[in-house]
Amino acid sequence: MIDFKIPEELDLVRLRVRDFVAQEVLPAESTLGPHFDEAVFDKVVDNLRAAARKAGLYNPHLPAEYGGLGLGPLGMALVSQECGVSGLASLALNCMAPDEGNMHVLLHAGTSAQLDKYLQPLAEGKTRSCFAMTEKAAGSDPLGIRTRAVHDGDHWVLNGEKWFITGADGAAFSIVVAQTDPDAQPAYAGYTLFLVDGDNPGWKVVRQVPTMGTEGPGGHCEVLITDCIVGDDAVLGGVGAGYAMAQTRLGPARLAHAMRWIGVAQRSLDLAAERALEREVFGSPLGNKQAIQWMLADSAIQLYASRLMVLHAAYLIENQLDHRQEVAMAKVFISEALGDIVDRALQIHGALGYSTDMPLERYYRDARAARIYDGASEVHRMSIATRLLRIAGKDGSTRRATGDLA
Repeated sequence: MIDFKIPEELDLVRLRVRDFVAQEVLPAESTLGPHFDEAVFDKVVDNLRAAARKAGLYNPHLPAEYGGLGLGPLGMALVSQECGVSGLASLALNCMAPDEGNMHVLLHAGTSAQLDKYLQPLAEGKTRSCFAMTEKAAGSDPLGIRTRAVHDGDHWVLNGEKWFITGADGAAFSIVVAQTDPDAQPAYAGYTLFLVDGDNPGWKVVRQVPTMGTEGPGGHCEVLITDCIVGDDAVLGGVGAGYAMAQTRLGPARLAHAMRWIGVAQRSLDLAAERALEREVFGSPLGNKQAIQWMLADSAIQLYASRLMVLHAAYLIENQLDHRQEVAMAKVFISEALGDIVDRALQIHGALGYSTDMPLERYYRDARAARIYDGASEVHRMSIATRLLRIAGKDGSTRRATGDLA
């Protein structure tokens, strides 16, 4: 028997987060408006974090020793869907990208000294971090990374450029992916993760790259790494383990994005349904028109499929089962469903949806990036197809490549 009932303890947390978002986050969001300065934003986030601590919802993804709830991937899938309703919610709970993923990597591979120096202040909300992997020439191909780290005595010297590094401006530290052995076989064994302090003279944030979407804390940055010296104690997880660890981080991180996108899609559909019920056109409610009904139905279908995909992938991760195919499929499907659902909601609202009086125009701009970051849809489709063909050749069937539950 398959039981789709949410475990009671997780459901209680989910509902508490939903109430917190409704009672604390959305009212705070409404005070910001479409244009606000950084100081006002920081004060709003600080107040929300204080409220989250008081509500016992801070750090849901971290173990109790770091003041968290110790939720696994399934619990976070439920929580993140509720947080996705507002970009402020994950910040309030201190489980927003890129910090959430970095916390997981540090927990998994950090030494005691690294945990004290980097994870503890991150968990307390005293610092921000970034994950410096992407490069202009490499794009979605991690094996194309050309930032080099050369060992010299008791330290490493890093040189390279990073591109579109989320949160880099003002980050206390970065986890940098660098090539340590260009001749390594297999090639992925030639990459290592390094902890680089934000005030290191060799680390320079050149600029926040202007984008069409909403900028979070620290923006999306271009970074120059020039003769950046770090000690042997800056290696995170071992020399040559960087590629595997980055992929371990990115799998759950991609799913975390998808979880939050479901929240955005849900709020968009809620707004569309409200508009369809209240708006009178040509003598009857907008929702009576077949064209509108089809839009709402298609959005409901995509949202339902998205929710199940996320929960299944989270179940696989939590039970330490192979999840690469399912996470890749979820990332592609949900990123594209998000764009469709927001687009329909905006269309149903007409000129009002296009205006900044509604959050839909912001969702629309933000949704476009979902198909690019954490691996472009095309790259994920390529890897999905590669695994499918490999499994088909071995099994004589594609079942294991298509979410087979057996």
